[in-house]
Amino acid sequence: MITAGDLRKGVTFEYEGKVYVVVDFLHVKPGKGAAFVRTKLKNVITGQVIELTFNPVTKFEKAQIERKQMQYLYSDGDLYYFMDNETYEQLPLNKGQVEEALQYIVENMDVTIQFYKGEAFSVEPPNFVELKIVECEPGVQGDTSKAGNKPAKLETGLVLQVPLFVNNGDTIRIDTRTGTYMSRV
Repeated sequence: MITAGDLRKGVTFEYEGKVYVVVDFLHVKPGKGAAFVRTKLKNVITGQVIELTFNPVTKFEKAQIERKQMQYLYSDGDLYYFMDNETYEQLPLNKGQVEEALQYIVENMDVTIQFYKGEAFSVEPPNFVELKIVECEPGVQGDTSKAGNKPAKLETGLVLQVPLFVNNGDTIRIDTRTGTYMSRV
């Protein structure tokens, strides 16, 4: 059991029969009246985001989320197949479950899949990925000396702002948590 006063970003818990992850929280101690915890919660199964306020002593059942390293194999229509690296079993997931991660993953890449009571609900790409640029304007001599960005389309279809010196065919490192360019590889 955890209390509302213990809630932090990333904590998962059960509330009214549903499992939520804390997206944002704020402990408020007004000058008059009792303290409370204002939260922004995301339903881990449906993705719905709600805002709720709790008394700091309210108790919740902590949800056990299992994380598994799996390899992205291929897509077939609206199904995306992942393989368990230990048992070699394949797990098909629908587009809604993998949509956010698809911008950063390519075939044969290892990802983390989250499960609740044996049901997969989320795919997390690695924190840093290296992807190839398939389309961007060429760099012009002299552009490398000044700061500036240009859009570049990656092999996954993601369009990202990159420095002017980056060209077609270059491989770049991306931070998937923020969706930003890190460096050229």
